[in-house]
Amino acid sequence: MAPEAVTADARRFDSPEQEAYLALWRTYDRLRALEDELFAQFELTAQQYNVLRLLRAARPESLPTLVLAERLVSRAPDITRMLDKLEARKLLTRTRSTEDRRAVLVAVTAAGIALLDQIAGPLRACHGRQLGHLSPAQLKSLAALLKAARAPHEPPGSLWA
Repeated sequence: MAPEAVTADARRFDSPEQEAYLALWRTYDRLRALEDELFAQFELTAQQYNVLRLLRAARPESLPTLVLAERLVSRAPDITRMLDKLEARKLLTRTRSTEDRRAVLVAVTAAGIALLDQIAGPLRACHGRQLGHLSPAQLKSLAALLKAARAPHEPPGSLWA
């Protein structure tokens, strides 16, 4: 038996804000499933990929752990454990800062770069499956609307503001 279609009554919303938020959440869930499937093939999470991507962008410099955490797309409540896993795979290194012994500097390794290179093509294809049906103008408009929606909630100085 086929699942029943969602009726208009079942999708009633308390406000336009709730409708937009739930539509955003549902969209995130559908798009994230494709990405999770891709990253699982490389034994990574999307968050771990994002760490490696940010570290590659910083090369040849290292990033302090706290700076890295601030630049992530989504919050990482346990960044230390995530870095432990990536370091165990020899995808990054951590060293103590010589200027501030409290700071830990993180850098991507050659193995991390090689993994990012290996992921690049399949990830472009994944993004095509996720949003390739939208025109360039629609994508630009969507990005602008999302930026406007999150702008009041970004911390001062955020790269995402």
